Amino acid sequence: MQRLAFKMKLNPGQKEAYTKRHNELWPELKKLLKDVGVSEYSIFFDDETSTLFAFQKVSGAGGSQDLSSNEIVKKWWDFMADIMEVNPDNSPVSKPLEEVFYMP
Repeated sequence: MQRLAFKMKLNPGQKEAYTKRHNELWPELKKLLKDVGVSEYSIFFDDETSTLFAFQKVSGAGGSQDLSSNEIVKKWWDFMADIMEVNPDNSPVSKPLEEVFYMP
């Protein structure tokens, strides 16, 4: 099992919309994530910087960040593009984070 963390940036004033959309996560996207080995996925929000911090436990070779060719994921990116910083293909601008401490 590997633990992955990354950060993304929400556009100002979009916390409520982001939370609502994730509370209504599409069943097909949730199934896809589970199928590729994502067993836990948490996203935290920093009000001061509008930064999202994501954490995943993954049993497969990679997490959600490795699904860029999947049509469900592309559709989700398009759905989220108006409320967060995105790349030209509408994927979230994200930066992997290095784990520097872990206490099991």
